[in-house]
Amino acid sequence: MSDEGRAAQAGSFGAAADVYERGRPGYPEEALDWLLPPGARRVLDLGAGTGKLTRQLVARGLEVVAVEPADGMRVELRRAVPDATALAGSAESIPLTDACVEAVLVAQAWHWVDVSRAVPEVARVLRPGGRLGLVWNSRDERVGWVAELGRIMSGGVEHFDLAQPPVGPPFAPIERRDFAWSDPITPDGLIDLVASRSYMIIAPPDRRESTFAAVRRLLCEHPDLAGRDRFEMPYVTRCSRAHLA
Repeated sequence: MSDEGRAAQAGSFGAAADVYERGRPGYPEEALDWLLPPGARRVLDLGAGTGKLTRQLVARGLEVVAVEPADGMRVELRRAVPDATALAGSAESIPLTDACVEAVLVAQAWHWVDVSRAVPEVARVLRPGGRLGLVWNSRDERVGWVAELGRIMSGGVEHFDLAQPPVGPPFAPIERRDFAWSDPITPDGLIDLVASRSYMIIAPPDRRESTFAAVRRLLCEHPDLAGRDRFEMPYVTRCSRAHLA
């Protein structure tokens, strides 16, 4: 993918913030237990989007600062999580003072950042011994209908290994853990999930409509989905954490 293509995908979410809010799941609490350092009180949710992770952090009683570059996403974020501090900014330019948070969590976003610029910025805002946590929800394509959904969608960020996300010094080597879980979803929710992908947001109208039509056929014809008004979407949440050395 060209740099221009990556930039177009990364910048697409603000125009579809409502679809993103409806279609994307949260994160398993066990994953957050593993990502957050013991005793953390002030946390940065970096690339916070519409606040899917933010609201779970706030519910834990944490003081949360949510930084998000897209204006449309921040509107949804402030509406959904009024108890968090929502700021404009990016991983490469974090609008916080030095050594002000115990943890920086990045959900569904590290693959969009310029790591060479983001790593020193994250290290700057972390307190000594602080932790960087990276998390992605991946559809579990070991399940037949989910694999078929993946073939229908057939897009996304290429050549990014969620098992080995780039970080590097001044952070210690990454620790990895995966969490399998499932999220209840409706047929309309599945359409929103597909529509919330960046490559679908920027796709030509005919590509979008043909993809949605194929998803609707899957919903009508697959024996695990046909006639159901609610079903489980299986996920593997892929987590990485690294301490500031």
